[in-house]
This record gives sequence, C-alpha cells and structure tokens, in this order.
Amino acid sequence: MTNFEKDQYQRDLAARINAADGNYQYTEDNALAEISELDTTWQRIKNMLKSNKVAMVSLIVIIAIILIAVFAPLIIPCDPYEIDLPNRIKGPTAEHLLGTDEFGRDILSRLMMGSRVSLVVGLVPTIISMGIGIVLGLVAGFSGGKVDFIIMRLADVCLAFPSILFAMLVSYTIGQNLLTIFVALSIISWAGTARIVRAQTLQLKEKEFVEAAISIGVKKRTIIFKHILPNCVPHLIVLFTMHVPSNILSESSLSFLGVGAQPPSTSWGLMVFKMKEFLASQPVGTLAPGIALLIMVLAFNFLGDGLRDAIDPTLKD
Repeated sequence: MTNFEKDQYQRDLAARINAADGNYQYTEDNALAEISELDTTWQRIKNMLKSNKVAMVSLIVIIAIILIAVFAPLIIPCDPYEIDLPNRIKGPTAEHLLGTDEFGRDILSRLMMGSRVSLVVGLVPTIISMGIGIVLGLVAGFSGGKVDFIIMRLADVCLAFPSILFAMLVSYTIGQNLLTIFVALSIISWAGTARIVRAQTLQLKEKEFVEAAISIGVKKRTIIFKHILPNCVPHLIVLFTMHVPSNILSESSLSFLGVGAQPPSTSWGLMVFKMKEFLASQPVGTLAPGIALLIMVLAFNFLGDGLRDAIDPTLKD
C-alpha cells in the first residue's frame, strides 16, 4: 500500500465514521492502526528473509524446483517415456546421469517431469482446501451461535478422519487418478484452516476498526473480506507452507501404495514405488526421488518456520 493510498484511506475512513457517530471520534491515527499491523508484518517477513539464511536458501530451493517443473519439457535431457529395454536398470552413465529404470527410461528426465505432478498435487489441493477453510472459518468466527457450532463440528469430524485412509477409500471407489487425489485431500484438509481462521476472526472482530465499521452499517460481507481477511493473510501464508509439503507427502504415500499417480505419468512417490524392487542393483533409482522429496519438504518446512517466527516472534524458541 503506497503512502498516498494510506493517507487517503485514513481520511476517508475517519470522515465516514465521525459523520455516522458524533460521540466517537475516529481519527486518522485510529485508521492507521488498521493497516499498520499488516505493513509491519510484511516488513518483518522481509527482514527475516535477509537475516535467516536457512529460510532464504529454502525459498531459493522452492523457486528452483518450481522453475524446473514449469520448464521441464524444454530442459529434460531425454524423452522420459521412451522405452529402451536393452538398457534397463543401468547405473549412472554419461548419457543417463542417474541411470535408467525397469523399462530403460532415463531417471533424471522422469525425476524432472515427476516434479510437476508432485508440485501440482501439493499446490492444488492446498489452494482448494484453504479456500474452503478460509470462507467457513470467517463465517463461523464472525457469525457465532449455531452457524459456528455446526461448522466447527463438521471440522472436528474431518480432523478425526485419517486423510490417507479417506484418500484410499475415494481412490478405490471412483478411480485412481490425480483428480481423485485432489478431491480426497481437499475434502479432509480444510478443517485445520477453518479452525485457525475462526480463531483469528474472533480476535479481530473485537478490534476498534471492525467495531467502527459495524457501527456505521457496513455490510457483513464487506467487513469479513475487506477488513478481517487481509489481517489473516500473514498467518495463512505460514499455513500454506505447512500444507503443501503435507499434501506432497500424502500423494507420495498414496503413489507408493499404488493408488496415486498411475503410469505412464510419474511422480516422485511412484518412482520410489516402482524402483524399490531394484534397490540393490540400481539404488539411485530409488534414492534420487526420495532425496528430492526430502529436499522439497524440508525447504517448505524451514521456510514456514522462518515465516512463523517473523509473524509471531513469541513462538520463537
């Protein structure tokens, strides 16, 4: 938010509230309090990235993996789907830097293509589930009463149900494909987000700027999405960095169990599953996707830890 926008926002909000309620003088300093906390949070995040080398390296690793996934078809050394049976289960060579799999396909190329599936499964269900959780959490926290009770009891049910077991049930029922994984992980994962957003909403709706907006008759929808939600964004960013690796590991677990991504497409979990039989003769085929998973999950977790410490320093050890 620019300085001009801040000044204009402060003047407009103070004028509207003072005009509606002559007994309550809402000054530009009061209006500034609504936006200063969010601006301060973003500044803390920037400072954290400058001082926390682990978080900065983690961010660079995540960006690098995303770029590899996006441009994989252009930079892969070999066709990841080309079968070459005479060269199956070969160790690293000049032509195949990580060797070949059980069908003679280049493992490095499949590793790079598999990053696309793993990232998509990590990102899409996270975005869907967090979108559902944000809306329900905001409604529950702001409305209270029966609406809050019903939404929270539904959240408790979802939190009590094992996500992997539910995903396997859905996969066996409606088919084993990526869409099934999206649906299964999204249905279960929204509950945690809803609980956190509800807690934030309960705190924020007691703030002066929210009470002032209510007093001048601002619509509930406007208060929820223009006043409360923006102040929840920093915490949601931290939550996002925690959900993505969780969903990536869930997909890898499902693929390892044979109910995730299906051939000829590939994911890192599926690669581990297919190559585990050849661990003794071609260990790179199993270790490479496993190490890639480890690096990506650690990067998201370290970045999430840094963001958490920046947003709420009281949680820092």
